[in-house]
Parts: sequence; C-alpha cells; structure tokens
Amino acid sequence: MTTPVDKEVESVAAEGLTARGGAAGNGDVLTQQDNLRTRAESLNRLKAAIVRGPSVEATRRQRARGKLTVRERIDLLFDEGTFVEIEAFRRHRATSFGLDRKRPYTDGVVAGWGLVFGRKVFVYAHDFRIFGGALGEAHAAKIHKVMDMAVAAGAPLVSLCDGAGARIQEGVTALAGYGGIFRRNTLASGVIPQISVILGPCAGGAAYSPALTDFVFMVRDVAQMFITGPDVVEAVTGERIDMNGLGGADVHASLSGVATFVHDDEESCIEEVRYLLSLLPPNNRTLAPVVRTGDPPDRRNEALLDIVPVGSATAYDMHRVIEEIVDHGEYLELHEHWARNLICALARMDGRLVGIVANQPLVAAGALDIDASAKGARFVQMCDAFSIPLITLVDVPGFLPGREQEHNGIIRHGAKLLYAYCAASVPRIQLVLRKAYGGAYIVLDSRSIGADLSLAWPTNEIAVMGPEGAANIIFRREIAGSPDPERTRAECIEAYREELMHPYYAAERGLVDDVIDPATTRQTLIRALDMLEMKHAPAPARKHGNPPM
Repeated sequence: MTTPVDKEVESVAAEGLTARGGAAGNGDVLTQQDNLRTRAESLNRLKAAIVRGPSVEATRRQRARGKLTVRERIDLLFDEGTFVEIEAFRRHRATSFGLDRKRPYTDGVVAGWGLVFGRKVFVYAHDFRIFGGALGEAHAAKIHKVMDMAVAAGAPLVSLCDGAGARIQEGVTALAGYGGIFRRNTLASGVIPQISVILGPCAGGAAYSPALTDFVFMVRDVAQMFITGPDVVEAVTGERIDMNGLGGADVHASLSGVATFVHDDEESCIEEVRYLLSLLPPNNRTLAPVVRTGDPPDRRNEALLDIVPVGSATAYDMHRVIEEIVDHGEYLELHEHWARNLICALARMDGRLVGIVANQPLVAAGALDIDASAKGARFVQMCDAFSIPLITLVDVPGFLPGREQEHNGIIRHGAKLLYAYCAASVPRIQLVLRKAYGGAYIVLDSRSIGADLSLAWPTNEIAVMGPEGAANIIFRREIAGSPDPERTRAECIEAYREELMHPYYAAERGLVDDVIDPATTRQTLIRALDMLEMKHAPAPARKHGNPPM
C-alpha cells in the first residue's frame, strides 16, 4: 500500500524530472541557472521527505515499541551535523508478491559515515518502519558498499540492528545478501573495529553478523537475538518461552556471552558506543589515541596494601585493584555479567590504552573455567589485533575442577586462552599478586609462554598446586605413619611453603623479572609500557594458525 509520504516523495521526484526548461519545450523556457535552481529545490524537498520516513503512523508504531527512529539513532551516534548519507535513493527491483507496488527510498536501511569525537566512523542502520527492516537484494547491496568503504578508509564500522531478517518475498537473493555481509565481516575482522548495536529483533541468519563482530551492544526489553524464534521452539520441543526469555539482552549478557554490553535504554547504549570508539584505534595500522589525563604516572598505590589481603584464601574485589592503578580509576569492562570470575577491561595508563585481564577472587575464587577461558581468549585476540598492550593481573588457584567442566571440554576451551596469549605479539606484562597455581599460572601469560615482563608482589605463591595439596601428596606416608597426623601435616605444609613457595623462588630462576612493592604498581607498569612501546615481534611464515575449537 502506498502511504501519504510515499505519494509525496513520488510527487516531488516527478516534479524534479519535469521542471520547466526541460524537454517539454512549451515556450516558457527559463535560463539554465533558474532551471538548475528549480531542480535543486526539488532535490532538497525529496531528500527531506526521505528523511521524514515512510509515514507518521509507522513512526508512531516504532515509538510505541519503545524505540527511536533510525535517524534519531544516527543523530545520537555522530557529532552534530557530520553524518553523510549514501544511496538514499536506492530502491529494490523485486516484483513478486506485490513488491512492485511498494518501492520506498532507502529500501529500509540508512548508510553512510560521520564523525565521533572528530574521528571518522561508518554506519548502517536498519529502518524497522520500512519492511520491518528486512533485508533484500538492494538493502544488502547498500550494506556491502558501506562495509567496503569502511575497510578502504580504515575506519570503524557500526551496525545499528533493528530488522526482521531476510525479506521472504525476495527468496534466495536475500540469503545471498546475508552471505555477502558475513564474508565482509570476516575479511574486516582484525582490520577495523566492528561494533554491532542490537536495538530490535535480530533473528535467524541475521544474528550471525553481530556474532562475527568485535563488540555487541544490546538494549533491554527491545532487543532480541536468536536463530529460531519462540514459535519454532515450541513447535519442535514443546517448550514455551517468550522472546526476551529466549534471546533478550540479559540472557545474552549473563548466559550465552553473546552480548558484550547491555543497557536499559538506547540513549545510554549509543553514548557508550561513542565512548568505546573514542578509546579504540581506527584500524590495525594505527595505534589507539593517547590522551593525557592528568593522572601522575608515578602516583603511589598505598591503598593496595589494604585492598588485597595477605592470606591467599581471603577474597577481595579485583575491581578495586584496577581502579587504583589506572588513570583516574576509569575503565570499561567487557562482558561484565558473563564469566565474572575473569575481568576483561579497557583502560588508560598515563593516557595510553591498555587491555587488562584479571582474576576475580570474589567469584569462584578467581579460578578459570570454560566460559572464563573463552572470554579471555576473545579479549586477548581483540587487543592483539588492534595493537593494545596487555596487562594480566594474576591471583588464580587453578582451573575449576569437576566432571561438568571436564566433560564440556575445559581442555580445549582452556587451550583457547593459552593459544591467544602465545600468539599475541603486543606488549605483554604479567603481575602475580598472590597465588598462581598449576596450569592456570602458565596460561595467564607466564614468562614461559612469552610475556615480555613478569612481575610479582612479595605475597606471591607460584607453584604446581597449593601447599596443602602438595604436602598431602609428597608426605602422605609420613603423615599416615605419624602419631599426630594433623601436626605432621601442618609441619609438612610449612616445609613445602618455605622450600618451593617463598616469594623469591620464581625470581631466583628468572621466571619473575622483579618482585615489586605493591605501592609502586602503577608506576612500574607504566615504565614497563614505555619500555615496550616500540616492541616488534615478526610473525612466523604461515597462512594462519589452527586455534583450538
């Protein structure tokens, strides 16, 4: 059905094509200048009608869903007046099932570029008011073009997703359009930052594009992602579940790990997208911008002496450690609600962007498990791709034991984190705060797998396992034959601790480069980053590695 706005657009377009002075030759011929002015006026009216959108009613329905319009979202993303649109006049060529009678301009997606804090960024944004944001051949061609432009220009790409999937009326050409997007997502991976912002439905094959990008933002209540919807789930399994329960923002933020960030509203979500863009480099050939924050690089960290307990079994909040050492205590945590036993965050130290990986003793004692390994591996790979130095804060009792972890593949998932660190060529600094036991110590960027510097506090305990377990194995006969087994066990634990777990044992063997005063943590790390600033690690001659699945 043709809407009033559609009629207005068609009328203005027709007016522009039959402006006086054209081929009609009715004797009332204007000068060439007047003719051009008339056509320019018609063009501007046409563009204004396109910007207004398909209809007032469609906009009302969009707002009733609690969502902004596509133009409002773009205005929030870019610095005022900087957005440049491409292919606003694009229309589909399909004729089946009545599509030939509805050919709106933009074809349901707005694309172009603009500035975010003065830096170039590309965008494509679905307009749910047009075909429900569904993707057809022309729609996909616009996205392909802006993706190619972003890579060629070496600038980040943001996708504002609010679409109903493939346009069924266009059949396989719509599916081929998605294939072109996925291929470009993959080719752009590690070349430019790719950010997906889910602001409505993202179902079926459409969900794979965000999964291929570097960061996924979701807004509660309005955003959903799933491969098969609730109706299909009920038909196949008999399980009844609503859209948010199946693929809402909180599900993907805390259970699946698909969502990197989750927000309550679109305004705060897009504002954080802008903040993330301000941190990141524009591409893999350029370093992230350095911003002088005014936080002294030699600021002492006396508070750390009270934040971190000496006893290795006592929990504390690693967030407080991070706040103490980074510039002004500001950092951006990724996957905050998923795999919370490992913290992954972006922050500045002396104005330089760094990636921080840290165990969280408040959750599962900071032990590594399947989800934490996958989360850490993805973060390390992202930092390495965009030349972001890595700082790893270690306080880990080991890998989480149990049948569930083993049967679900902790070996291969843990190997993902190990592989990511071993392959990373960026500056890498490890700091052991307290305990670092077993394979988890090795995996968390130990000197033996390529850390440029390994530092430790005087409270560090680096060993194959904790002293209790080690003593029970090594001295089991002595303990069993003792008239006072508990006293003997305690003596054996202390003997093992003094022999192999004192804070200078690893340093004596060159596996720790320095044992530092916790109060000097910030300045020591910043000096290390300065030293490693020009690090160059040539990659081996190979097509690519074969990371664990």
